[in-house]
Amino acid sequence: MKFIKSHFWYSKSQRNGILFLFVILFSVQLALYFVDFSAKNDFNDQEFALIQVKIDSLRNINKTSIKQEIYPFNPNYLTDFKAYQLGLSTDQIDRLFAFREKGKFVNSAEEFQIVSGVNDSLLQVISPYFKFPNWTKRKTSKKKKYTTEDLPKVVKDLNKATIEELESVKGVDLKLAKRIVAYRKLLQGYSTNEQLFEVYYLNKDTALRLLQYFEIKERPELKKININTASFKELLRTPYLDYHLTKKICQYRDQNDFFESLHELKKIDSFPIEKFDRIALYLSAE
Repeated sequence: MKFIKSHFWYSKSQRNGILFLFVILFSVQLALYFVDFSAKNDFNDQEFALIQVKIDSLRNINKTSIKQEIYPFNPNYLTDFKAYQLGLSTDQIDRLFAFREKGKFVNSAEEFQIVSGVNDSLLQVISPYFKFPNWTKRKTSKKKKYTTEDLPKVVKDLNKATIEELESVKGVDLKLAKRIVAYRKLLQGYSTNEQLFEVYYLNKDTALRLLQYFEIKERPELKKININTASFKELLRTPYLDYHLTKKICQYRDQNDFFESLHELKKIDSFPIEKFDRIALYLSAE
């Protein structure tokens, strides 16, 4: 009994120490229970967004400040990684690789742009570094475009001129040549040389140059419309007549039963007298 009792017998100082330990443990438990020790975020959402913007701007500045040195290279042998570094998109890279898989090569910056589809700004940046084999530089230049300036002036019929013949005249590109032919079709053929000046976007100097090589040799047979029997839609399809003028013609005809002659058109309010001769080419008053 004495042996057991000796293990549970404490002096006064020991009992005080044990009591003090219990007090500390109890205080810590109370503090953990009642006090929130979790980290507090002192930033609101707006402040956090501003900080993120500053971080992103610093990253962009860092990227732009590091200039990647580009060495001359043959664009036919670009790798995926190199092409991506140069700024090509995945679609542009795929187009270039598909072209190479066919055993074909690009021999100029222009061909590279056509094959890959890169824009002008990117091409301007990377094309100075293109390095092609020397034999591509010795290729003969494109055949000089045929122009009438190199030939004796042989005047042809404007109503039979082809797009290629019109395009051969200095100042006339493909788009303008097609416009000249389209307007000729609308007019059912040019009846006078002056009608050439009516072509949209054809300036006077180019028109005069065209008339050095083309003129009206055979006047077209125009299909005339009877102004007294034609419907509104039929009159509206007549060259030089717009919607408002056609409406006035029909109103005049309704008020006066019919036109005795085409010269009565001049009596219509706001009728373009200067166009009467050309409008009369397509109308009759039978």
